[in-house]
Amino acid sequence: MHPTRRTIIAFGLSLTFAFVPLTAIFAASPQPAKGEHGMVVTAQHLASRVGVEVLKKGGNAVDAAVAVGYALAVVYPNAGNIGGGGFMTIRFKDGRSTFLDFRERAPLASTKTMYLGKDGEPVKGASLDGYLAVGVPGSVAGFETAREKYGTLPRQDLMAPAIRYAKDGFVLEQGDVASLEGGAERLARDSAAAAIFLKPDGKPYAIGERLVQADLAASLSAISEQGRDAFYKGPIADGIVRASVEKGGILAKADFENYAVRELEPVTCNYRGYEITSSPPPSSGGVIICEILNVLEFYPLSYLGAGSAETVKVMVEAMRHAYVDRNSALGDPDFVDNPVEKLLDKNYAKEIREKIDPFRAGVSQELMPKGFGESRETTHYSIVDNDGNAVAVTYTLNGSFGAGVVADGTGILLNNEMDDFTQKPGVPNLYGLVQGEANAIEPRKTPLSSMSPTIVAKDGKPFMVIGSPGGSRIITITLEAIVNVVDHGMNIQEAIDAPRIHHQWLPDTVYIEPFGLSPDTEKLLAGMGYHLDVTEATWGQAAGILVGGKSLAEIEKGGGARYNGAIDSRAASGEAIGY
Repeated sequence: MHPTRRTIIAFGLSLTFAFVPLTAIFAASPQPAKGEHGMVVTAQHLASRVGVEVLKKGGNAVDAAVAVGYALAVVYPNAGNIGGGGFMTIRFKDGRSTFLDFRERAPLASTKTMYLGKDGEPVKGASLDGYLAVGVPGSVAGFETAREKYGTLPRQDLMAPAIRYAKDGFVLEQGDVASLEGGAERLARDSAAAAIFLKPDGKPYAIGERLVQADLAASLSAISEQGRDAFYKGPIADGIVRASVEKGGILAKADFENYAVRELEPVTCNYRGYEITSSPPPSSGGVIICEILNVLEFYPLSYLGAGSAETVKVMVEAMRHAYVDRNSALGDPDFVDNPVEKLLDKNYAKEIREKIDPFRAGVSQELMPKGFGESRETTHYSIVDNDGNAVAVTYTLNGSFGAGVVADGTGILLNNEMDDFTQKPGVPNLYGLVQGEANAIEPRKTPLSSMSPTIVAKDGKPFMVIGSPGGSRIITITLEAIVNVVDHGMNIQEAIDAPRIHHQWLPDTVYIEPFGLSPDTEKLLAGMGYHLDVTEATWGQAAGILVGGKSLAEIEKGGGARYNGAIDSRAASGEAIGY
């Protein structure tokens, strides 16, 4: 097939583009997984199989999500967790939707300046390493709330696979071993963690060896038998609190006893006729995705082309303006009055567009608000069941293996989520985010997140389930997958695999995945004044499902598989499985 050409008028210029068939551009992407009755996409193949088996036994998408969440805590220890927290977006078969916030909370003894030294500057590593970095975990409460309100199967049935993998172990494959090797130095600092994840000689496990987690199996068994009280009111909480007190943390039993899940209205917006349902504050994800999409809706992205200098330019400028709002205005809704209505207003998007110079790069410092002084170790999974219920879950330990600590006898890796708070206005966190007072540390407060479990609908029916890990890049990774499908005609696997760009206001840098843009495009962008950084770090592991076909073209043509799943080719051990 030969490229086709079109000429359009954009930004006052006559532009001619060559359109090469996408099958030629993205020939390296495998075909999406297909299924007629259900689809489960996770970052670890064993967890995907657990979810599919739940669907086959008659469980719904929420049942599968709970089973997957517990399974990932065993087979994906660098990010899967019951010692962290996260978000769940649910869209029911009748079109209703809801959102569960089971994110970590700041302990009662937290203070605004707890990570600052006598000189008023952040103490290196204090918010990342050890028990002082640990927020109150929410995953168990979140899974139990979801199961009790919206699931159909008993807890014991949903937890049995996770308990089996912890008790009997599972054989490590290349992706599992690479993860453990990457965390070996960190895990070696904590004796309880080292005893689980390193061999007796202190070396990482090898491919083909079996990882057994007996203490975690016991903790999961207690939760299976007694429910959330086993984690928040029993020996598990006692063990974590005891270790925290002994090793410089501030967790107390009351922190666990008082933990409660919030059920919130999701953020919704419309992009080119597609209804986006995503995470509300305390996540910035849904609001900022919608704000960026509102800006982009004016531009003819499908004509400008994926990866063109003009497409990249307008996306970067939309990101720049949206991340200013993210980093300065948003926070925990119990503590901050979030200007969600304003940020979602189409007229506000118009105001942003009017500030974008069509020929030159914007300057982030010029957008500094008055008074203004996350990583691939998150994981996301997407599920759709036979009835059309859809669930998107993103949960995290924050950094790889969290705080790198395990309380003796529990087998549970604990998060370092406190780093997501603003330690000091103007000081970047682990992901380089420069944030303000709205996200300052306060007792019981939830740190602002970028996690974006998202469900897209069209004409009242589920169309796409999408999300990703990636720290501050979660928002742009999820956004770009949507744009790649809706605007650029990619199939779901191509949309997820396509090279990515990212801008988060500060630092004033356009991050580009290696080979993401052509040298000519990079030259054009540099000529406009953009500072470009080609980097391999933290480009996420998206997990997505497209309903009705593998791409818009196939959906419109008809005859495609009902469910089409894709796990990011960047994910070493993930799998999309349909049935």
